[in-house]
Amino acid sequence: MSGPQCCSNPPTLNPSSGAGHIEQLGGLTTYVSGSPDSKRAILFITDVYGFEAPLVRKLADKVAAAGFFVVAPDFFHGDPFVPDDANRTISVWLQDHGPDKGFDDAKPVVEALKNKGISAIGAAGVCWGAKVVVELAKVELIQAAVLLHPSLVTVDDIKGVKAHILILGAEIDQISPPELLKQFEEILSAKPEVRVDGFVKIFPKVSHGWTVRYNVEDAEAIKCADEAHEDLLAWFTMLSN
Repeated sequence: MSGPQCCSNPPTLNPSSGAGHIEQLGGLTTYVSGSPDSKRAILFITDVYGFEAPLVRKLADKVAAAGFFVVAPDFFHGDPFVPDDANRTISVWLQDHGPDKGFDDAKPVVEALKNKGISAIGAAGVCWGAKVVVELAKVELIQAAVLLHPSLVTVDDIKGVKAHILILGAEIDQISPPELLKQFEEILSAKPEVRVDGFVKIFPKVSHGWTVRYNVEDAEAIKCADEAHEDLLAWFTMLSN
């Protein structure tokens, strides 16, 4: 994950972006969008740039508009990765913000959602966040998962998944290359005995990060991101009905 693709096209963070609001949830400062009366929740777990990225919040708002209660916590406690800090490379930053800690922090958030009366919880993980989501899926804390250009996710992780899972990958991805994604697909297709629905889709001609770090002035980039967003929404909608 320490390669350049992980951190390419960094967003300009904006704490006031999005149509939602900020509240405390499960001990974390959280961006919240959608109706609190919904019985269906989606937990967004971001990439290393965190929950103030405007395109992440735009996607959260889009999912919320479809009837979900969407939460995107600050798993980095006000300390997202800063790409131009030469003294703190991504490898150094990850020592303070490993996905294992993200998994520990996510569990109280899931519990807080259940305490609100939520009956179905899905989770979407972007890059770094995908590893956290797959850990939640292995212990059945969520009912459905979507991984977007995942980082750090292994074959053994996918073997342990117990939730319905959609994996959206990029053709041009050094972190989770198509060869690895096809291994994921083979594992998921061999899981009928555990009743786990799994699907892998590899998007041609796009690079790692294309779903939330695209050029907003590039019509083709927007189109590719929108297609992934629609796939995510369709997966969660299908599994929550």
